[in-house]
Amino acid sequence: MGFEDEYQTFLNAHLQVRTGERLRRLQEGHNQAEKLFLQQVWWPVFSHFKNLHPEYEVDDFKDGKRYLDFAYIRPAIRLCLEVDGYGPHLKNISRWQFSDNLERQNQLVIDGWTVIRFSFDQVKENPRRCQQIVQQVIGRWLGDELDQTSLSYLEKEVLRLAIRKGEAISPVEIAMYLKLSDKTVKKVLTQLVCEKLLMPASGVKRVRSYRLGDQVKRPI
Repeated sequence: MGFEDEYQTFLNAHLQVRTGERLRRLQEGHNQAEKLFLQQVWWPVFSHFKNLHPEYEVDDFKDGKRYLDFAYIRPAIRLCLEVDGYGPHLKNISRWQFSDNLERQNQLVIDGWTVIRFSFDQVKENPRRCQQIVQQVIGRWLGDELDQTSLSYLEKEVLRLAIRKGEAISPVEIAMYLKLSDKTVKKVLTQLVCEKLLMPASGVKRVRSYRLGDQVKRPI
């Protein structure tokens, strides 16, 4: 299925299991900015919405409830993704409201959340940069999971480097960063391509750059 079908399935699945204020917030709080983030940033990178929760309810530090635009949750991972519009309400925000917003974010960090914020303009005008940031922050955790695999030390380090960069990487970059010979880099890259962890991104007879393969991108 394409984005629109998957998006409707994703949204309906959450609507069906919510009641009360949690349902109202999803119906009223999930709007153009949130959908654009999914369409322009999340979907092009991951092609699914697994482990992603829209308008996610969290306990407020004042014993109330707050709602995150998106929460990405897996074991040992709690990522808050916010898309902030720039409108009249921001220009007219009071000093108390400004401080309250900062306190809200601080409390999320204290509670173990990683908080990533994008402006609506960023998502609309520069989605590729937003994609890279999401890839890098999630890739940090995915890079840690590589320790549980049977890959060699060099294979893990090359993958971690590719994950952190969040875009195509060249053999020259790998050789310079890891201080490896061209021969060693070629051997490691060949093995990672065979295992479908990396894929050629440019070049035909001679590959000039590589990108993460589906085996790396899909597990999230």
